[in-house]
Amino acid sequence: MQIPERIEMPAPTAWPLALAFGMTLVFAGFVTAESLSILGAVLAVAGAVGWFREVLPAESQEWVAVDYGEVPVTTPRLTVERMGGSGVSRAWLPIEIHPVSAGVKGGLAGGVLMAAVAGLYGIFSGNGIWYAMNLLVAGLFPSMARETAQQIGIFHFNRFLIAVPIHLTISLLVGLLYGAMLPMLPRRPVLLGAFIAPLLWSGLIYGGLEFVNPVMNRRIDWNWFVGSQFAFGIVAGLVVAKQEQISTRQTAPRSVRWGVEASGLGRDNQRDNQEDAR
Repeated sequence: MQIPERIEMPAPTAWPLALAFGMTLVFAGFVTAESLSILGAVLAVAGAVGWFREVLPAESQEWVAVDYGEVPVTTPRLTVERMGGSGVSRAWLPIEIHPVSAGVKGGLAGGVLMAAVAGLYGIFSGNGIWYAMNLLVAGLFPSMARETAQQIGIFHFNRFLIAVPIHLTISLLVGLLYGAMLPMLPRRPVLLGAFIAPLLWSGLIYGGLEFVNPVMNRRIDWNWFVGSQFAFGIVAGLVVAKQEQISTRQTAPRSVRWGVEASGLGRDNQRDNQEDAR
């Protein structure tokens, strides 16, 4: 039997990626702008046409050279490194996570600094220290659409009582998100928390704020807003990353992980781990 030097393989194509990206823009435009949906529709149609032309009426093929060389499988390790835990043959990553208290501390610290940056913006812009805080609740007070920037910057007790819980709740939720998210990038946690995450949600807020809070969308200074997001992300990311992590309960029997009080948990531990390994 003659060994072939080349084999025929399906030709690679990027059209499916263009189609998927176009459909993503179509649905994103439903909550942002019509122009985004139009752009997505154009990309989706182009991706579909290009993809169909690759497979119809005949599938595109290419010849690939066959390499019959032997690839030696070697390793510099002399022994197999085992994961920690009693009787665990397979670990679920991450092995360690941040406790809930780490996210709470990070959210509170980032929220304080973000409020300070917002206050500085009100001072330097001449609109008043309460300007940014009042804009946070502008969507709940339709009359604020007719107020000037100086009027919005005046302290109002009822707006203060609403803005503080909103800001505190959002800061705590994002802090808890940081606690769950930073272990995904254990070597560069601050990079994820201080730069990548603020850029992502700043873009989402920019696209959807017109529908959530039109007054804030018209009067907000986006340079200061993005700066406050970076300030929050840096502080929250550093605080969460500095907290001591705790081991996950994957080595515990399933009944303990589910919070069920039952007898014979010690005997069930080995059996549950064996089932999880399978």
